[in-house]
Amino acid sequence: MSENKFKRYTVTTALPYANGPVHIGHLAGVYVPADIYVRYLRSQGRDVIFIGGSDEHGVPITIKARKEGVTPQDVVDKYHKIIKESFEEFGISFDIYSRTSNKIHHETASEFFLKLYHDGKFIEQTSQQFFDSQENMFLADRYITGTCPHCKYEKAYGDQCEQCGTSLNATELINPKSAVSGNIPILKETKHWFLPLENYESWIKEWIIDGHKNNWRPNVYGQVKSWIDSGLQARAVTRDLSWGVKVPLENAEGKVLYVWFDAPIGYISATKELTPNWEKYWKSNDTKLVHFIGKDNIVFHCIIFPAMLKAEGSYILPENVPANEFLNLEGDKISTSRNWAVWLHEYLIDFPNKQDVLRYVLTANAPETKDNDFTWKDFQQRNNSELVAILGNFVNRTLVLTDKYFDNVVPQRNSLSDFDKEVLESINNFPEKIANQIENYHFREALKEFMNLARLGNKYLADTEPWKVIKTDEKRVQTIMNISLQIVGNLTVLGDCFLPFTMQKLREMIGLEQLSWKNGGSVDLLKSGHKINPSSLLFEQIDDEEIGKQVQRLLDTKKINEMENHKAAPEKESISYEEFAKMDIRTGTILEAEKVAKTTKLLRLKIDTGIDQRTVVSGIAEYFSPEEIIGKQVSILVNLAPRKLRGIESQGMILMAQDADGKLVFVSPQINTSNGSEIK
Repeated sequence: MSENKFKRYTVTTALPYANGPVHIGHLAGVYVPADIYVRYLRSQGRDVIFIGGSDEHGVPITIKARKEGVTPQDVVDKYHKIIKESFEEFGISFDIYSRTSNKIHHETASEFFLKLYHDGKFIEQTSQQFFDSQENMFLADRYITGTCPHCKYEKAYGDQCEQCGTSLNATELINPKSAVSGNIPILKETKHWFLPLENYESWIKEWIIDGHKNNWRPNVYGQVKSWIDSGLQARAVTRDLSWGVKVPLENAEGKVLYVWFDAPIGYISATKELTPNWEKYWKSNDTKLVHFIGKDNIVFHCIIFPAMLKAEGSYILPENVPANEFLNLEGDKISTSRNWAVWLHEYLIDFPNKQDVLRYVLTANAPETKDNDFTWKDFQQRNNSELVAILGNFVNRTLVLTDKYFDNVVPQRNSLSDFDKEVLESINNFPEKIANQIENYHFREALKEFMNLARLGNKYLADTEPWKVIKTDEKRVQTIMNISLQIVGNLTVLGDCFLPFTMQKLREMIGLEQLSWKNGGSVDLLKSGHKINPSSLLFEQIDDEEIGKQVQRLLDTKKINEMENHKAAPEKESISYEEFAKMDIRTGTILEAEKVAKTTKLLRLKIDTGIDQRTVVSGIAEYFSPEEIIGKQVSILVNLAPRKLRGIESQGMILMAQDADGKLVFVSPQINTSNGSEIK
C-alpha cells in the first residue's frame, strides 16, 4: 500500500523496563527518532497516535525488588514516575504513556492469550527447568548465573553473557547457581504453553522476504532473515513467576505470561486506554503500523509479535520496524548494571533548557545503520560549532540587523537579483527534501537538510553583505532582510519536529504562529510590515568546565566499577611462623622527603623508626608529593638488608597497599603510636 493510501498511523515505541531510568542509548535508539516522525506526521495533518508505556513485568523487575528489599510494585511505581516525567520534560510527545501493570493491560493480555488458547494455537510441553529447592521456586533465566561456556566470564546470566554478548540457555552455563539463594539449582519438570513459530515460518518468509526486503533497513532485514534461515522453533508464552499477568487458566497456578508475549500487547492496551475507537488503529487495513525499537528487540517485533497477531487473526501487521543499532558511551557499551550511562533525568538537571541540544546531537549521530559513539567532547563541539555557529548565528544576525535597520519591522521585498531568485527557489525545495528523508526513516539525513537551510541563510547574508550595502542602497537591504526573514520563518516550520523547544522560542520572537508542513517552502511567511518581537540568543556556548564535570563523573563511575570487580591476587605459598617472626615491622614517622634526581618514581625519605633515623628510598613519587607525606606515620620493615638505589643506600622498606586501579596507599596505624612500636 502506498504512503498516501494510509488514512491513519499507529506509531509505537519499545516499552522501557521500569527497573531504572532512561538513558541516552534509549533516546537515540528509539524515542528521539520516533518523536521526530510523529511530529512530522502531525505537521502534515495526518491522523496519528503515538503510543508508549513502561514494561513493568519480567525478571529484571523482581531482581531489582529483591535486591532493594521492596515489592515489585514499589519498583515499577518509582521508575515509571521517573521515566514518564523525564519523557514529558524532554518533549517526547506521546499521546499516551501507559504501563503494563494497569488493569486494562492485564485484561487485554489475558483476552489475547485466551483467544489463541481456545483457537488451538498453543501447544503444551513439559520441560526440565532449574529449580531452587531452598526458595521453593523455579528460576527464570536471569535468576541463574554461572560461567559462560564461550568466554569463561564467571557472572553470565542464564539467557545471555553480558561479557561476550552470546545468547545462552541456562543449561549451558558452567557451574550454575541460583541468583536468589546462591545454591546449586536442580532440574525439575514444569509445564508451559508454547507458540509454535515453526507453523508460521513459510508465511513469515513470504511476508518479510518478499514483502519488506526493499523497504526495511538492511540491519533489520538481515537479522530477521538470519533467524528465519536458522529455522524457527516453538517459544514458551508462559513462565513460573509470581509477578506478571496471571495465566487465565484453572490449571496454571503460579504461572504468568512471559514478558515477551505480554509486553507488545501493551501497545494495544494503551490504545484502548487512549480511545474507545482503538480498533481503527489496530484492525483497519488503511492504518500504517510502525514500531520504533532498538536492535535487541528486532526479532520480537519482526517475527514473534507478527506471528502472534497473525495467529489472533484480526489485527494489522507492522509496515515498518525502523530499528536503530546501539549507541556506545565514550568508547564503551552503555550498561545499566555498571551505571555506565548518561541518564535523562540527570541530564535535564545538569543542562536545564537544553533538551534540544541533546535531541540534536543524538539525531546527528544516530546509530541508524551501525553502532555509534557518544562523547561529551562531540556533544560540546556540535553545540558550539553547529547549533551556535550555524543555526543560532544566522537567526541572531538576521534579527539583530532587522532591529537595527528597520526597527523590528519586516521590510518589503523589492526587485530581485538572480541570486535572490535562486535562494527563493532553494527555500521552496527544502520541505520535499526533508520530508523524503523522514518518510524513509533517514532522520540523520533529514536533520542535515534542515541545517542546510540555515547554512543557505548564512551564505546568503555573507554574500550579500547588508551591513555594507546599507550605506548606499537601503532598498536592496530591505530585500535582503525580507528574504533572510523568510528563511527564519521556514526554519520554524521545518525544524519543529527536530528542535521543538527552540522553534517555539523562535516563533515567539518573530511573532509567528505554529504552521503546518504545507506552509514550509513559502517565501511569504512573514509579510512586510509585520512587527517582530525583541530577540535573544537561541543557543549558548557550552564551556570546557561543564563538559569536564560530565567526563569526571564517568571516570569516577569507571573507578567504582573497577573497585567492585577487582579480584585479589591469589594467595602466595605458605610460610612458617618462624619465617614470619623474622620480619621486624615497626611504626615510624617521615621526617624529610625529596625526589631522587633524574627519576620519576623514587623519593628519598628520612624516617624516625624509634630505633634510629634512617634513609629509605621508596617508589611512591607518582602518587605522593614530598610535601604531603612529611609527618606521615608509616609501617616500616626495619631489618630488610640494605640496598643501593641510584647510588643511595636504602635501609628498610615502608609497607604500601595497591588498590584496584593500581594506586598505592599507606599501610599505617589508625591511631598514632610511638615510633618503634612493633607490628605483630
